[in-house]
Order: sequence, then C-alpha cells, then structure tokens
Amino acid sequence: MPTVTSVAASVAASSAVSNEVPASLELAPYVILLPLVGAAVLLLAGRRSDRWGHWLGLATAIGSFVVGLVLLVGLLGLDAGERVYDMALYDWLPGGTLDVGVGLRIDPLSVTFVLLVTFVGSLIHLYSVAYMEHDDDRRRFFAYLNLFVAAMLVLVLANSYLLLFVGWEGVGLASYLLIGFWYRERKNAVAAKKAFVMNRVGDIGLIVAMMLMLATFGSLDFAVVHEQAPAASLGIVTAIGLMLLLAACGKSAQFPLQAWLGDAMAGPTPVSALIHAATMVTAGVYLVVRSAPIFDVSPDARLVVAIIGAVTLVFGAIIGCAKDDIKKALAASTMSQIGYMILAAGLGPIGYAFAIFHLVTHGFFKAGLFLGAGSVMHGMGDQVDMRRFGGLSRYMKVTFVTFGLGWLAILGIPPFSGFWSKDKIIEAAFVPVEGAEWQAWVFGFTALIGAGITAFYMSRLFFMTFGGKRRWNDGSGDVDGTGPQQGPVQHPHESPLLMTLPMVVLAFGSVFLGGLLAWGDSFVTWLEPVTGHAEHAEPVLPVWSLITLTLLLVVGGVILAWRQYAVADVPVTAPPASALTRAARVDLYQDAVNETVFMRPGQYLTRTLVYSDKEVVDGTWMGGAALLGTVGRVWRKAQNGFVRSYAATILGGLIVIVAVVLALAS
Repeated sequence: MPTVTSVAASVAASSAVSNEVPASLELAPYVILLPLVGAAVLLLAGRRSDRWGHWLGLATAIGSFVVGLVLLVGLLGLDAGERVYDMALYDWLPGGTLDVGVGLRIDPLSVTFVLLVTFVGSLIHLYSVAYMEHDDDRRRFFAYLNLFVAAMLVLVLANSYLLLFVGWEGVGLASYLLIGFWYRERKNAVAAKKAFVMNRVGDIGLIVAMMLMLATFGSLDFAVVHEQAPAASLGIVTAIGLMLLLAACGKSAQFPLQAWLGDAMAGPTPVSALIHAATMVTAGVYLVVRSAPIFDVSPDARLVVAIIGAVTLVFGAIIGCAKDDIKKALAASTMSQIGYMILAAGLGPIGYAFAIFHLVTHGFFKAGLFLGAGSVMHGMGDQVDMRRFGGLSRYMKVTFVTFGLGWLAILGIPPFSGFWSKDKIIEAAFVPVEGAEWQAWVFGFTALIGAGITAFYMSRLFFMTFGGKRRWNDGSGDVDGTGPQQGPVQHPHESPLLMTLPMVVLAFGSVFLGGLLAWGDSFVTWLEPVTGHAEHAEPVLPVWSLITLTLLLVVGGVILAWRQYAVADVPVTAPPASALTRAARVDLYQDAVNETVFMRPGQYLTRTLVYSDKEVVDGTWMGGAALLGTVGRVWRKAQNGFVRSYAATILGGLIVIVAVVLALAS
C-alpha cells in the first residue's frame, strides 16, 4: 500500500509539461469536435433529421472514442516521464499581463476520462436508439446527449481552470436539458431546476477559487498554478482547496449539496446512466485529483475532503436501504460510491489513483445497473416501484444475468471489478497518517461499514426485482395467490437487442475490467505522471484481515437482504417503519433542512430587500419628488397673471424685508 512521500512528487508530475505535442496526439481536438458538431447539426437541422439524427449522434460518439484510442496508443508509445502535454489552440482573452489561451492537456488522467466518457457514452447512445424509439423528440434527445459528452470532454481535456469551467458549466446546462427532457410534466421541470440551482451553489466555489488563483499566481493554467502552489501562503492554498471541494460537492452530489441527485431520476433512464456513470457526478472527483498539487500543500483541506467523502458514503448508503423506486435506489448508490472516491482523493497520494480506479470500474457496473433498470422498466410498462416487481428473472433472462453481474461487482465480490477498486480504497483508508493515527481507524471503519450497508441495499434491490414471488398484475386476479390484484396488467418481456447488447458489454467490464487494470499495479503506474509516485506502506490491520472482514460484512448484508426480500413475502405496500427508515425514505430530511436553513430565510431576506427597496429607497426619492410636486402646485396658483396679485406679493415681500432690517437694527 502506498503512502505519502512528499509534496514535491505530485507537483513535479504536474509541472513537468511539454508544449511540443507529438504527431500521434494532434488529433486531440477532434475528440471534442465530433460530438459538438453532432449536437449542432441535430439542433439546427430540426425535424428534418428525425429519421437519421439518432444514428448521427451515435456515430459521433463512436468516432470520438476511436480518436481517444489513438491518443491512448500515442501516450503508451512514450516514456512515462513524457506523457504530459499541453496543446495550445488559440488565444482567448489576451489583455495586459493576463493572457488566457484555449489549450488541451493530454496526459494519462485526461485520456482515461476520455476513454470512459466516450466508450460508456457510445453504449448509452446505442441503448437509447431503441429506448427512445417511440419518442417524438428522439432527435433532440440525441443532440443533448452529444452536447453532454462534448461538455464533459472539454472539462477533462482543458489545460486551465478557466476552460475547465467552460466544460463545467456545459455539463450543468446539458444535465438541465436532459433531466427536464419531458418538461411538460411539472415534476420533471422542477427536478431539472433543482439540479441546476444546487449546482450553481457549487459553481460559486469554483469561481472564488479561480479568483484566488488569479490574485495569488496571476494565472489559471494548471502548469503555473500547480508549480507555484507550494510557495504560496498556506491560508490561501487552503482556501482554494476548500472552494474547489465546494464545487466538487455540487457536481458529484456530495454532502451537503447532494439533494438534487434523487430528483434527477426524472429524466429518461439513459440520462441517469450517463450522469451517474461517465459524466456529471464524476466531474468533482476529477477536479480534486487534477488539483492534487494544491491539496498536497494543505493537509487541512485534504482532511475536509476525506471527511466529506466518508460522511456521504454512509449517508447515501442509508438512503439506499429505504428506497422502493429502483432508479432512486441506484441514485443513492451512486452518491455513496462517489463518496468512496472522494474519501480516497482526500487521503492524498495514497488514494488519488485508487479514486480514479474505482471511478472507472464504477462507470461500467453502474452504467450496466442503470441500463438494466431501464430494461426492467421497458418490460414492466415504465413501472419503477420495486414492490410491484418480483420474479422477473424468469421473464428477462439477459437483463437478470447482466444486472446480476453488475450487482456482484458493486458488492466487491472477488474477482469482479468492484473488489479490485473499492477494497483498495478501504486498505488505503486504514493507512495511518503521522501525527493523526485516529484518521486510519475512523476512515477505515467508515469505509468498512459502508461496504456492509452497500451489500444490504443492493441485494435488497436485486432480490425485490428478480427474486421471490411476483407482485405485479398479470391479469389472473391475484398476486401468486397472496392477495388481491392491484395496478395495471403487466406482461414482462426481454428488451430488444439494441438495449441488451450494451448491457452485455458493460457486464463484461463489470467482471473483468478491475482485474485487468489491477494486474501488476498497472493502472496506478499509468497515472503516476499525474498523481505522482507514492511508496508502499502497510495499513494498521493486515491486508488479509481487511479483505476477510470486508467479505464477511458483504456476505452478511447479502444474507440479511435475502432473508427479508427473497425468502419472506414482500408486502405490495410499504409497511410501518422505524424513525430511521422513515427518515431515509425522505432522504434523511435533506430537502426539509435545505428549505428551513436556506430557502425560507432566503425568501424572507428577499422579501425584506424588496420591501426596503420599494418603501425606503424608492419611497425616499419618490417622496422627495412628491414634495417638490406639491410645492410646485401651490406656487403655481400664485402665478395667475393678475397685476394686483403680483403688486400685493411685492408689497408683502417689502414689508418682510423692512421688518427684518428694523429687527436687526434694534
């Protein structure tokens, strides 16, 4: 197990950048350009592209993946120390001492994300061809998918925080458009706005961080900021790190900005797969790892990152235990798994590579799980309530097998992918930090507890959907003889080939990808030019005991879920529950807290400001204007055109002047 060696390792890795780009990497801009052009064509062509627009969207995504493979081959052909390149494209904001250019950074971290985004994104595009077949706006849907992929690629390929911010906002826009794709239903539009607004809160953190960088380093380029970070004030670097973490919390749905993620399930299921597996929620993890030289300078900021990850992984796991909506249960799972990645990133050089490792494996099995959920919905008339499922393994065999492989992967059962990545995070969490040995025990046992809860709620989801007796209406008059028939008649069936094929490919990744990347620490070594080298160190407990303890907790969670949801009869309606279960069903009151602490006070503050503006500010000026108007109206009456009135006025004035003079003289 690696441990921290020095800040200089990661800084050197980030600052050793070459601007002479090899010919094999010159195709990098086309990775972004292909899906961006696809989105533009589909949006501008309008209804004329309805018959072929989905194929264009799929082709551009696949083309982007092919270019990503070329970049991978190009980097693999170079020595490890030569795998970080900045490609300058053009000057964007030239002005005095500030000269902001548009450029791409091509290195192992960015290329890893490119391959994940484009490969999983292409599979989701293919799945969507069949899933959205009967939607009149399928062309617009594919345009938004292309835009989402292009924005994410800008984010991960940018060589500066400013260009990263462009992709960051593009991802936010695309998620808003896709979550609210069926905007004619009010709940979908509200969910899209909720995600958009909560992400804007996180965006403030990134904006403030960039302001601090400009004031401190005079630049937003990765190379400059990361190289100069060790020489900057510790307080400033800590502030930058905390603001970057705030931004990551918004995009990656981490505590306390996680409330939008469950509502985001309002969008079509392929959108959920894209958001949760390859794009939006992974952006926060990327930002933290990309900013490793900043967090390495500030142990306090890094500690807060680890704490946020630990809190969120348990938070999301508890919520997942009580959700009956299959998509929302998977959304809680994503929140928890991203928490593992943020925790790993907060561990510093010992965890950066493991955070990305788990992100990659999670991208495959979580995409497979979401597409499997979409397949179940397709076969069950868009039903999402797992209490209305049961026994579907007999009717949807391909979905059952592929979903089951993803389930085993997320549980971390060897030799599935999750075992190789998540267990590495658990081991890293148990590595002691000099002067703060308590962190190993706190973070380590938190990660272990999360693994046990994950096994329970994911097994609950699996058994409620595919195991036990059927709880859906087949038109026979009862539910396997256990009660009255309820709900519309269902005829579960397997999904078409265009939907099952991507699920099969992702299932292969769920089984084999983790072992391939872990072979000989190949993935960790691959990322070393970015994350730096970390020497081996042992956790506070032997590795074999941690693996054994993790597997025991996982098996225990599976057995408990099996007894409650596979062997025992699951009631069609939710039974009375404990206080914790009731709280988990409403997301541990996160919406209520946000409403009480932020929304209502914000409303009162806004109303107070509006009242002050109208009654005090406007009232003062309008009152002055009214007074002048009144004086004018009164004075106007004296201007009547009669000579006698003017003479009387002059006489009156003269009398006043004489009286004043006499008074002063006496």
